[in-house]
Amino acid sequence: MIVVTTPTGNLGSQVLAALLGAGAPVRVIVRDPSRLPARVRARVEVVAGSHGDPAVVDRAFASADTVFWVVPPDPRAESVESAFTGFTRPACDALIRHGVRRVVGISALGRGFPGKAGLATASLAMDDLIAGTGVGYRALTMPAFMENLLAQVPLIRAEGRFFSLIDGDRSLPTVASRDIAAVAVRLLLDRTWTGRDDVPVLGPRDLSFHDVARIMSQVLGSPVRYQRLAPEEFKAAMLAGGMSDAMAQGMVDMLLAKDEGLDTVEPRTARSATPTDFRSWCEEVLAPAVRAG
Repeated sequence: MIVVTTPTGNLGSQVLAALLGAGAPVRVIVRDPSRLPARVRARVEVVAGSHGDPAVVDRAFASADTVFWVVPPDPRAESVESAFTGFTRPACDALIRHGVRRVVGISALGRGFPGKAGLATASLAMDDLIAGTGVGYRALTMPAFMENLLAQVPLIRAEGRFFSLIDGDRSLPTVASRDIAAVAVRLLLDRTWTGRDDVPVLGPRDLSFHDVARIMSQVLGSPVRYQRLAPEEFKAAMLAGGMSDAMAQGMVDMLLAKDEGLDTVEPRTARSATPTDFRSWCEEVLAPAVRAG
């Protein structure tokens, strides 16, 4: 039995669909089961609730062999620690209690980076917590998702710009969620691996935000520019969007670390490169979203 968390999210839904396509037995943890399509509900076991709830993970992990673990975003969390290790601790107790053998988790790049890295540091601490239970653990360590740009679609559509606080000339890896899901599914279906390992998932090549803007402009047929904000401006924008001070600062600290090389500590290899390039993703995902408005 494979337990899937966040089955209605962008990544979790792709993992769930692929597992069902492979005929795997699946149990999902979902806050609102009505958000699952009826055809999916008919094929999975459903445990309703939050996977941060001890009673929920206790029910969900009973007789389970493997878990796909994703911490859901909590922009209003009181601290980055509570958002990651605090949320995960009940699941770790349940992993031990029920003898779960393998966990595939979604995490961040940066192990070995010498400075603080906000949300990424908290995610790596979560990895240590899960691995400390003794389960086999594969942490999929990622740079920014291409899908992160979808949050700025209204701005791209209305003003032809998007923003961050990273140097626009710094080249960094970026990855499509479909490729992350493919790696996760391969590991979830493989019953042979043991021990702990990080599995970087880095996309096909590095791009700067100026590169991203150029490709977006070509695909959309209208100019798009990258705007670099100062850290205090970026944090103010996050706070205005409803993020707590702690989580906004965690985001700032992570992006500043990326600007200092956090995501390039891990070199791209044949193992970590994935196929979806940014131009293809723009054509297939971003452009339809922009034009839908």
